[in-house]
Amino acid sequence: MENHTAKHFVLQLGSLISLYLSLSFLLVLTFGVINLLFPDAADTVWQAESASSQVRLGIAMVIVFFPTYLALTRLVNTARRKAGESEYLWLTKWLIYLSLLVGGAVLLGDLVAVIMAFLEGEITQRFILKATAVLVVIGAASHYYLLDARGYWLKEAGQSIMYAIGATLVAFVIVTFGFANIGTPTAVREHKLDQTQISDLQEIQWHIQDFLVISGRLPETLDELYTEGTPPAAPDTRASYRYELSEKGFVLCATFATESLQDEYRYYEKPMSAPFETAIIMNPENWEYRSGETCFERVVKLPE
Repeated sequence: MENHTAKHFVLQLGSLISLYLSLSFLLVLTFGVINLLFPDAADTVWQAESASSQVRLGIAMVIVFFPTYLALTRLVNTARRKAGESEYLWLTKWLIYLSLLVGGAVLLGDLVAVIMAFLEGEITQRFILKATAVLVVIGAASHYYLLDARGYWLKEAGQSIMYAIGATLVAFVIVTFGFANIGTPTAVREHKLDQTQISDLQEIQWHIQDFLVISGRLPETLDELYTEGTPPAAPDTRASYRYELSEKGFVLCATFATESLQDEYRYYEKPMSAPFETAIIMNPENWEYRSGETCFERVVKLPE
């Protein structure tokens, strides 16, 4: 009997843990999809990137933990039907009531977060959709376990299966929307490589600025610039970086696979004013690029 009790308890505990994780990340996924489907003009490009990361994390967690929850819940209900309600563990019932308490706390906490976002300027469509998502997801789970605490699913096995099918369809639709609104793994990788190249070019530019201050002129080549160590190299699948002198300064060139997002690299159009005694790059902040080779032209102000 003790082993039987321990088995039921562990199954129920595992089911509830996977439930908490599934619900939490289903909401994370839903919020991310809403943010992508209803962009806010006040959002920065970094917030859009964060929403995409939210969606990817939510998809991964839901794909792993939601089927786990369904499988464990199925085992729990099957074992309970065989044992009968008279042998239903009082400790397991406590776990269910605890899950209802936690569900209520999550509901209130998420609603507070959604309302706070609305008060801080989030657009109305997002607020309504997020609030609705919280009420539907947490409300459906709470309703299921309220009936479970009364032994309803022991008598209505068919209804329990229908509930599971409905929940699966909802999760499938949300996950599908998530996949449809984020880039493919290949596209995400290419974008990361593009960001790496921008970081490399920025490092080269910083070295050029230091060289300017010390020498009062531009280096002829990158080898002259990097007397110690080696200059950053482009990824294996990309063309090598190019550095060339120009009439007004120099250019840095690289080959990109994607296009920079709108306002990803905001910069001031007004050139920097340079002290007369210091050589300086006048327009160092423009890093917007397009697919293919992009060259960043830099204007240099030499001491007068």
